Amino acid sequence: MVRLTDYVTSGGCACKIGPHILERVLKAVTPVTNDHVLADMTNADDAGIYKISEQIALVQTLDFFTPVVNDSTLFGKIAAANALSDVYAMGGTPLTAMNIVGFPVPLVEQGVLTDVLNGAASIVSEAGAVIVGGHSIENKEPIFGMSVTGQVNPNRIWKNKGALVGDVLVLTKCIGTGIMNNALKAGLFPDATAQAVASMSTLNRVAAEVAHNFRIHACTDVTGFSLMGHAVEMASASAVTIHIKAYDIPLFEEVIEAAQMGLVPAASYGNRKAITDVQVDVNLDAVWTDILFDPQTSGGLLFSVPATEGPDLVKALHDAGIECATIIGAVESFSGLAVRVTE
Repeated sequence: MVRLTDYVTSGGCACKIGPHILERVLKAVTPVTNDHVLADMTNADDAGIYKISEQIALVQTLDFFTPVVNDSTLFGKIAAANALSDVYAMGGTPLTAMNIVGFPVPLVEQGVLTDVLNGAASIVSEAGAVIVGGHSIENKEPIFGMSVTGQVNPNRIWKNKGALVGDVLVLTKCIGTGIMNNALKAGLFPDATAQAVASMSTLNRVAAEVAHNFRIHACTDVTGFSLMGHAVEMASASAVTIHIKAYDIPLFEEVIEAAQMGLVPAASYGNRKAITDVQVDVNLDAVWTDILFDPQTSGGLLFSVPATEGPDLVKALHDAGIECATIIGAVESFSGLAVRVTE
């Protein structure tokens, strides 16, 4: 059996360029835009939005990464779910997808890429979208992902800007995929890593569909820049302070134990270096810093909703089978800090 993770130095969203490095690059790039663009890189939104008419706008995104699991079919499923997530995070519905492939030819000849593509296709089909093509190159490290186009009503776009003071924050998936992926490579915590793999290969479709019945003030999905990174983006775009309670964050089983063993991705330290507008309560065990900055692959949606609707949203998510959906914090008036974390 081919072990895909043996071919890479870091897997999943942990292989992203650090946010502090990326920010410097993007500041030096001249934007190309026009009045049809409703969302772009300006506020670090999850996807671009291009208005076609008063009722229709395109949602455009792409995402690709190196293998996070050894099973080829599962890798395809996780990569597809991760790419499709950005459309859901903007309140949209996926329409089409195109494959992005960089693979060593020997693995292609062994049928590994075929399994990856079939795994991805099963998730795209589950999303109700179609695959219309793609592009491939030969590459020493295997990479796979998708470019996805969806649609959304221009008047019902979810952005990471818009969180209001008094809102509560609802998270729909457990945290700790980066740590659990390292545990998977080491052959440790099999039950917990299976839980993480199942989560990563699950679409955010149902969570988004449920949330459309509530007043969503802001939304983002939690991926490579960690829960802290994406919370900071939401807080900064909304000019508020987000207060997160660490003990309310849903975690995969044995994440704390795995982090205490040192199974922490290098990207976690990169996130910690780059994301400085965060204050973590000194009373929290140091292991929480590793968890808070852990790079997530195919993570959940983070909603900012009115406090009066938060419990009902969580119940509706539970009723829909999203058992770990939880209120993890609240939105406060800006205190000079983007995010603060307490017990």
